[in-house]
Amino acid sequence: MISCTFLQEMIAALLMGLGLIFLVGSMIGMLRLPDFYSRVHASGNSETLGTMLVFLGLAVYNGVSITSAKLLIILMFIFLGNPIGSHILTKAAYKTGHPVWTKKRLPEEIMSDGDIKGGEANADIHS
Repeated sequence: MISCTFLQEMIAALLMGLGLIFLVGSMIGMLRLPDFYSRVHASGNSETLGTMLVFLGLAVYNGVSITSAKLLIILMFIFLGNPIGSHILTKAAYKTGHPVWTKKRLPEEIMSDGDIKGGEANADIHS
C-alpha cells in the first residue's frame, strides 16, 4: 500500500520537475532567440508557468500549512505580475522605436546604433 506522504512527495516532485522543464525552456529561449521581443515572449510565458509549477509543487510538499498559504499567495502575485511586466516592457520598447527582427535583417544589424529612430526615448507609453 502506498502511503500518503509518499504520494504527496511524488506529486510535488512531478510538479517541480515540470516547472524545471519550463524554466529551462525559458532559459534556452532567452539565449537563442534573435531579438528583444522574442526573448520577452519566451521568458514571459515559460517563466510564469515554470515558476508557478515549482511553487505549487512546494505547496503540495508542505501540505496544508501557513507556509503553503504563503506560497499560494506568492504564486498569485507571479500569475498577475509577470505577464503585466512583460507586456509593459514590450510596449515601452516598441513605443521608443526599438527595432523588430525580420528575416531580411540579421540580429547584428538590429543592434547597430544607427537603426534606432529618434535617438531618445519616449516615456509616454500610454498614448
